[in-house]
Amino acid sequence: MIRGKTALVTGSTSGIGLAVLQALAAQGANVAMNGSRPAEEAEEARRRIEADYSVEALYFPADMSSPLEIAQMIARAEQAFGSVDILVNNAGVQFVAPIEDFPVEKWDQIIAVNLSSAFHAIRAVAPGMKSRKWGRIINIASAHALVASPFKSAYVAAKHGVAGLTKAVALEMAQDGVTANAIAPGYVWTPLVERQIPGTMRARDMTREQVIEEVLLKAQPTREFVTVEQVAALAVFLASDDARGITGAILSMDGGWTAQ
Repeated sequence: MIRGKTALVTGSTSGIGLAVLQALAAQGANVAMNGSRPAEEAEEARRRIEADYSVEALYFPADMSSPLEIAQMIARAEQAFGSVDILVNNAGVQFVAPIEDFPVEKWDQIIAVNLSSAFHAIRAVAPGMKSRKWGRIINIASAHALVASPFKSAYVAAKHGVAGLTKAVALEMAQDGVTANAIAPGYVWTPLVERQIPGTMRARDMTREQVIEEVLLKAQPTREFVTVEQVAALAVFLASDDARGITGAILSMDGGWTAQ
């Protein structure tokens, strides 16, 4: 049962994270939002979630590159709700450039937000989940957790790391009633994907339309973007009791990309 549980979704003010948060709230979970919106926008989003789904919602502006702020967010959510039962590590950033031109600060940022933040969040929720003998850890990985693309060295490294982290956590907590799985979407039309198009245009000397058709959708045999609603539906299933036998899995949702 998801109803009455508490879900914390990082990077949940737009894109995949928001869709997952809304889908869990629709199932009756109280939710903790995270993002970097201005205070007024964040409060409006929080109120809208509560009004639309009749659940409790809190907003935390924690910087996902800061281990201290992540730990404080988890502690405050546990204090407010009594527990964090479902953790969805979704926060992510991207940068596209040839490796010889890749800024060191961008490498550090991507590893911190896309990989290390998941470690810090899992580390913080693990004691409570183990003590209650119930928990769901869902990491939003990527097809790039399984295969690589050029000009995305940091992102590919981080997502491969997320896959390994997911498996290690699943084994550690296998007898504690806690599952850990990763969803590996292909290209989903989100602000993150849209923002990487200019960098890919520069790196590959392509037009916007060429990047979409010859780089993004070319990778997916369906020639269609995955939708945020599809990813959210899988997250809801992984959070349910029906999925208690699934742990340590890296579940592809990529239009056939990694089947090639």
